[in-house]
Amino acid sequence: MSIITISRGSYSRGKEIAEKVAEIMHYSCVSRDLLLESSKEFDIPEVKLVRALHDSPSILERFTHGKEKYLAHIRSSLLQHAQKDNLVYHGLAGQYFLSNIPHIFKVRITANMEDRVCEESQRENISKDQARYILKKDDEERRKWGLQVYGIDTWDSRLYDMVLHIGALSVDDAVNIICNTVQKDAFKITAEDKKYIDNIAIASYVQVGIIQIASHALVSCDEGHVTIHFPQPISSFSNKQLDNIKAIAMKIDGVKSVTLLGADARQHNMVNPFHNIN
Repeated sequence: MSIITISRGSYSRGKEIAEKVAEIMHYSCVSRDLLLESSKEFDIPEVKLVRALHDSPSILERFTHGKEKYLAHIRSSLLQHAQKDNLVYHGLAGQYFLSNIPHIFKVRITANMEDRVCEESQRENISKDQARYILKKDDEERRKWGLQVYGIDTWDSRLYDMVLHIGALSVDDAVNIICNTVQKDAFKITAEDKKYIDNIAIASYVQVGIIQIASHALVSCDEGHVTIHFPQPISSFSNKQLDNIKAIAMKIDGVKSVTLLGADARQHNMVNPFHNIN
């Protein structure tokens, strides 16, 4: 059981590599369809979800809880796939959304700019100068997004376990290297890793559910016991809001109890009386 994230720029052959790796390893392969899936599940227009990944936070802030809301939706959807194991996720931000999960194989694919320019020019039927401008702008937007949201440069090789450059290496070379490497013990998801993924998946479902009420709350989960940490005192919420937050969390599959913890250190607890009933 393994999870691979492949980060790539436009026309770097990363999509092709990811799909071939998934086919050989018999893994599921997820990318843009993840956004479509999120859009359907949470009734959010795809364009807003795409903006959450490609636009600067200032644009997202035009929407209510924009950045927090849409990134939470995408992360939650990706974690649903991660719970099933044997996953290849390719596209922007995979290394962020799954960054705290041990043993994930994080790969970066790069390619020569002129090769990318030729590809963009042919596919879009535009001049090479236009293609070069578009690619440089796209690279800079992705880089800016990583720096502004996470303070991390997406081109920083320290984010990845492996960086492969398509040039001297062919696509098939890259596929073979990834398939061989991911089978090493260092990248096998353990039972403890699986438990951790389940915990953060439940926490992410809760976070999505309550984000309209408490957009900056931090949610953690330990085997079904959920704690919601508010950056403000509990007293800043009405009883109706607190009851609503707890009710939303209790409806999430796998939640056994909910603790609300405010900056004033006050707690509100609730135990699900039905979690042990078959």
